[in-house]
This record gives sequence, structure tokens and C-alpha cells, in this order.
Amino acid sequence: MKKHSAKKELMLLPILLVVILMCVVGHFFMQADYQDSNMIEYMLAALPFAMFGLVVVAFKMAAKSEKEEQNEQDS
Repeated sequence: MKKHSAKKELMLLPILLVVILMCVVGHFFMQADYQDSNMIEYMLAALPFAMFGLVVVAFKMAAKSEKEEQNEQDS
């Protein structure tokens, strides 16, 4: 079983927190008070794409970290 560096795993924590915050704010904006705003509607429509983009960034960071860790073990 591989050992992972806690520091490298903690680098992904801010991305997780941003996605959670985006989800909470998105639900807040779906309230009746904001339904007349076109700008809010467009922002809510773009929210899943922004979340998906952050997930892609997180996967790239994790893959890079894994590759660096593997290179350190091989050396």
C-alpha cells in the first residue's frame, strides 16, 4: 500500500471548499427573492460548468502530485 504525503493532499482542500461554497451559494440564489434577475439565472446556469472545471483542475493537481511522488520513489 502506498503512503501519500499529507501536504499534497491538503493542497486539494481549498478546491473542495470552493466547490462546497459554490453549491451553497447556488441554492441560496434559487430562492424566490432572486428569481426575477436574469444575471442570477445565467450565473446559476454556469455554476455546474465552473464546478466541473474545478474538478478537472483538482484531478490534474492530483495526477501531477502522484507522478512526482512516483519519480521520487524510483530515484
